[in-house]
Amino acid sequence: MRDLFEDLFQADPIDPIEAARRGLRSTLRKRFYEQAHVAEGDIDFPILLDGRVVKSPGRNTLAAPTRPLAEAIAGEWQAQIDVIDPANMPLTRLANTIIDGVAASAREVAAEIARYLGSDLLVYRAQAPEGLVERQNRHWDPVLAWACDTLGARFVLAEGVTFVKQPAKTLERVASAVPADPWQLGAIHVITTLTGSALIALALARDALSLEAAWAAAHVDEDWNMDRWGRDDLALDRRAVHFKEMQAAVTMLRLAV
Repeated sequence: MRDLFEDLFQADPIDPIEAARRGLRSTLRKRFYEQAHVAEGDIDFPILLDGRVVKSPGRNTLAAPTRPLAEAIAGEWQAQIDVIDPANMPLTRLANTIIDGVAASAREVAAEIARYLGSDLLVYRAQAPEGLVERQNRHWDPVLAWACDTLGARFVLAEGVTFVKQPAKTLERVASAVPADPWQLGAIHVITTLTGSALIALALARDALSLEAAWAAAHVDEDWNMDRWGRDDLALDRRAVHFKEMQAAVTMLRLAV
């Protein structure tokens, strides 16, 4: 069984669109178990398939720090029908990443999130047209106001793509808000990379933004362009895939504590 799990999740994360392009969907494994459920561990909650512990690609036990999160992960396994499709198991894939990678490299992951702050999406503003400027202000200003009011961090705004150096104290204060817990950290890292904004990720983690508001803020420019020039179906398909990853990360944030 160990080799099977390694084969299933070795290529984390999986993008179904890219997999379809490469013709990889035929590699999916048939479901080989009857029941996915959760056990009571000493300090965590392992996921079991027919009573056998699931292993991550790194050969660690797939287990969550809380029962609600473990139940959600087990639910992904139970929801598989004829085949086991990792593309439809974003919580499992994120848990594997955290267990095998983030837990042992928390400092490096936190530093990567902090690097986003130096050129965060929310500080680079359009000069025109007026409609785009207004839309950026409407979605992005509340997040910057939250960072100022809650964290004491004032960011310098830039027009266009010219790099603007942020005050060291601002970066330090926001970076100090990045949690050390690997489950929270891994989820925030996913949200940061999906949105291009550590500020959006941290505001979402602190319940200052809803999932929907965070997703809309991350796609202001793309939505503006689509409103003007029409739909990009490929971009929308990829966005749908990424939204599932975002939902999984938010579920992780809410259930891991």
